[in-house]
Amino acid sequence: MRRIRFALLPAVLPFVLSACQPASDTSAAVAASNVESAAGSTVALAAQKGTKEVIEKIVKTEEEWKKELTPEQFQVMRKHGTERAFSGEYATNHDKGIYVCAACGLTLFDSATKFDSGTGWPSFWQPIDPTHIGTSTDRSFFSVRTEVHCARCGGHLGHVFDDGPKPTGLRYCMNSVSLKLQKP
Repeated sequence: MRRIRFALLPAVLPFVLSACQPASDTSAAVAASNVESAAGSTVALAAQKGTKEVIEKIVKTEEEWKKELTPEQFQVMRKHGTERAFSGEYATNHDKGIYVCAACGLTLFDSATKFDSGTGWPSFWQPIDPTHIGTSTDRSFFSVRTEVHCARCGGHLGHVFDDGPKPTGLRYCMNSVSLKLQKP
């Protein structure tokens, strides 16, 4: 049992450390605006230097998230829930655009990589940028799966499986409530 606990430490440690940081006392709108602008300048700087993008983390209290998210979004994104299959807005949506995190707006998936997996959840074969998502081991429901979360705010998005189409062979099975489609 001790091996399992220590094996999970690298996956859990960033969340534990971020939870220990003091919450900002600025309004949510100002904080979101500052994060957006800081992330934009970080992206521009990284592009100029030819380096990987650095994702600025957003840390909020549970109460702050409850005020910003719908009850269903809060349950899925902050409590690691799952929406019912075929119930989500994007399960059968074929509109073109970019899917962003519903909590913080970080770009996640391009509609060009979306496919019909038949599972009842929107599925993609690759993220826009692998640094925009994070993964961790999910041992709930008597199985071992790979959870996918937003790299900026830590919001639960869904899971990734290795039964997707070419060219990656991956299926990023996401919750619609965790996403927002930005149309061109």
